[in-house]
Amino acid sequence: MATRQKTFVAYASKDKPLAEGILDAVRKANALQALPVIYEPWPFNDVPGTPLVSPILEKIGESPYLVADITYLNLNVVYEIGYAVGMDKRAFLIRHKGTEGDKLIAKAVGIFDTLGYFEYDTFDELKDRLAAHIDATPLSFSKALDRKSPVYLIEPPDRRQDIGVMVSRIKKAGYGRYRSFTPDEDTRLSATDAIRQVAASSGVFIPMQDPAQDGSEAHNIRCMFIAGLCDGMGKPKLLLAPSTYDVPLDVRDDAKRWHHLSDIHDFVADFCPRIVEYSAQVEPSGIDRTSLLQSMSIGDPRAENEMNTLDRYYLKIDQYDRAINGEVNLVVGRKGSGKTALFISLRDKIRADRRNIVLDLKPEGYQLIRMKEDILEYLSEGARQHLIIAFWEYLIYLEIAYKLLEKDQRAHRYNPDIHDAYRELSGIYNALNFSPEGDFSERLSVLSERLSTRYQEKYGRQDTRRLNAGEVTELVYQHDIRQLREIITNYLRKKEAVWVLFDNLDKGWSTQGVDVIDATILRCLVDAGRKVEREMRKEGNVVHCIVFVRNDVYDHLMRNTPDFGKEMRATLDWNDPDMLREMLRLRLVSGMHTDHSDASFHDIWHELCISHYRGEDTSSYLIRRTLMRPRNLLKIFNHCRGFATNFNRDIISDTDIEKGLKTYSSDLLQELDAELTQVFPSAKDLLYHFMDSKKAMTAAEIEVIFKEAGVDESEHKRLLEFLIYYGVLGVRIKDDEYFIFDVNYDLKVLEIRASRAKGDAFYVVNPAFGPALGISED
Repeated sequence: MATRQKTFVAYASKDKPLAEGILDAVRKANALQALPVIYEPWPFNDVPGTPLVSPILEKIGESPYLVADITYLNLNVVYEIGYAVGMDKRAFLIRHKGTEGDKLIAKAVGIFDTLGYFEYDTFDELKDRLAAHIDATPLSFSKALDRKSPVYLIEPPDRRQDIGVMVSRIKKAGYGRYRSFTPDEDTRLSATDAIRQVAASSGVFIPMQDPAQDGSEAHNIRCMFIAGLCDGMGKPKLLLAPSTYDVPLDVRDDAKRWHHLSDIHDFVADFCPRIVEYSAQVEPSGIDRTSLLQSMSIGDPRAENEMNTLDRYYLKIDQYDRAINGEVNLVVGRKGSGKTALFISLRDKIRADRRNIVLDLKPEGYQLIRMKEDILEYLSEGARQHLIIAFWEYLIYLEIAYKLLEKDQRAHRYNPDIHDAYRELSGIYNALNFSPEGDFSERLSVLSERLSTRYQEKYGRQDTRRLNAGEVTELVYQHDIRQLREIITNYLRKKEAVWVLFDNLDKGWSTQGVDVIDATILRCLVDAGRKVEREMRKEGNVVHCIVFVRNDVYDHLMRNTPDFGKEMRATLDWNDPDMLREMLRLRLVSGMHTDHSDASFHDIWHELCISHYRGEDTSSYLIRRTLMRPRNLLKIFNHCRGFATNFNRDIISDTDIEKGLKTYSSDLLQELDAELTQVFPSAKDLLYHFMDSKKAMTAAEIEVIFKEAGVDESEHKRLLEFLIYYGVLGVRIKDDEYFIFDVNYDLKVLEIRASRAKGDAFYVVNPAFGPALGISED
């Protein structure tokens, strides 16, 4: 005779007559020789002191299906039902019709009526049903993972501080896009939805509640069913329970009991790497990690050093599109935000069409120092603006002429369309021995010095000198400007477009701080560019002039300018961490030996770096310390990777991150100190005075540091604004921290929030500076 397959039967022993009746029905069914299965009941399933969870789960695993009585919703039985479903087993549910039991709570929970169950009036009826055919076909469900939202959470109806802490840490770990069951929105949890959600998850958070809390009974039943699904499917789960709660036997060994809210931090931190590991095992990225970390290259943090490779991985952001479409005349961005990368990419894209004329000009502030000292300081404001606009306009036309002559030096000999125009332009350009030799910097210096010499010879050092249009023309122009403009206009009709790109103007400005004349030089360059554009377009030619300048310098210089903000600007202020991830992803993909261009950031990242550090997603942890500057993210990665490769590791470890951040923090401290000093001279060495300070300080404590650094009290308010604007300091109100990049770089938002909070507002030092300044993260 064939061996009958054992089938597990689960039920509660709470109602002794009911339990004995079920046991009797099982025995009578087993006595029937024709029955293809033999039922194996577990009458002591919920008796305390019988740690027999593993045998139960083994028996369920060996059974063709599970029989479970749900007249009373014993939490262990509920778990076993979920476990069987997760194991791809049929859960055949039964219920005694004449016993009220937990009928109302089952209706509130919502799981069991959506699974379906058989109601019996008598135990003989139950015996007959067990002896009849039971379809063992399991529920079907998709096993595909949700890669965008890999985490599922069961929320209780009474959401207290422990749930808030857990959700906060889940978001901190990089799982802000979690899926959840929320009783406020869905009063009942259907079994099909629970199965689908768990199947799509790489990790599930299950916070059980003390029975004294409202709604805890239904919530804990849902939790146990979900826990069973997780274990049946082999999904990582974090089952949290308060220390006062008597955890059900079946999950007692797995539950993480918390005494203090800080325990939840640690439990979530320890659990999150398991989510990544599970995802990688179930759906491998296909990326070969072997020696990848050592061999790959992500380019140089300085765009100037990667001109030949930048096109392979440059992220074309919206500001690039606006610039290439000629919609802006200013590109502003903080140091390290990608201005030079945009400059190079824009220039190379335009140059690809040989019909275009591209002038990539990099004047530096010190090249204008003599003109500033010998002329501009002695002119009235109106005369100063008139002269500088004329100077820049003349320089732009001369550079267009120079580029045309350089570009067509050989071609004009064989091209009759430009031969005559070329000779005419060459004649006027070289009429006054204006040497085309050297680079733009030399030509700018020569022109500036010639102008200064002529001014000194004619006017000397008369203060607030006023110049009329004729005097400006006589001083600035060595050529007949109208004739030069007319010849250039005719020549450009044979070309497609002219792009004049200015970068580096703020480089080399005095360490004593920028002043009103520097502001005028910058503003007049933009005005001159617009003037050239207008004049050329009147004649049917396309000319675009774009000036690249540091955002912080620009804002500092233009804040009190009457026409501030009227320029068409593209601002390179990064505030989206996902954009920084995509920037790094493109570089990581480019550095691989095989094509993984379609791989997601996290697929690549988890092959190179541990997934979590101190309970936080590592990419989020590092990005938060970049001051939202692309260059800084590349620096941090290179530092961490350097320590990993030095020890022949194939993945960046927590030790490598710690060492890398310490090195980066020291570099950043020096760089930001110099950057601040450039526009606020009295801030020199100020950052070093935050050494060993508290992470969060009151306004009064900040003032003490300012005084210690020797900053005049009259400048304290303005200096605090600078530190916030640069991202060195943020504002903490209760449990929320805000830095300048969290509020779209709007300083007033932080100022008003701090003002409203009054004594509850604290100023926090950006964690990027913590390692260098000895400021604890805690």
